[in-house]
Amino acid sequence: MLEKEFRVHTKWSAENKKEVSDVFLNSKTHKVYIENKSPLIVSAAKAFKGDASKYNPEDLLLSAVSSCHMMSYMYLCEKHSITLVNYSDQTQGNLVVKADGSGAFSEININPIVTILEEDKLELAFNLHAEASRLCFIANSCNVPMHYTPNIQIAN
Repeated sequence: MLEKEFRVHTKWSAENKKEVSDVFLNSKTHKVYIENKSPLIVSAAKAFKGDASKYNPEDLLLSAVSSCHMMSYMYLCEKHSITLVNYSDQTQGNLVVKADGSGAFSEININPIVTILEEDKLELAFNLHAEASRLCFIANSCNVPMHYTPNIQIAN
């Protein structure tokens, strides 16, 4: 078994509101830092009073699911000697928000369009999507237990 830790650092400050966004009184725009990568500027979705020009957690979740499915599929194509020529996907998710403000995606639809070279492997290439879904790290993680360790401080 292989175990690998991943980390992100999310940072928001009331002091940076003007720098980040003059539009919202209580801006939800923040930065996410990942070691050795450019920072992501993230906000809430427009529907939740965020900056529509910024990435939002819902976009990032769908992109993670779509990308992970594609990479799992690529792995399987290589394993089965299928020459992948093109891969395109339009992933769509339906988010349901309850009256208490909680919510979740009720479904995510991955719609890949795949081009391969081997005509005799068309059915196998089609069926490998189910296996890719089973292998996808992100899809397998969508109901993972979450643990929170808050540290609350008083501003000076």
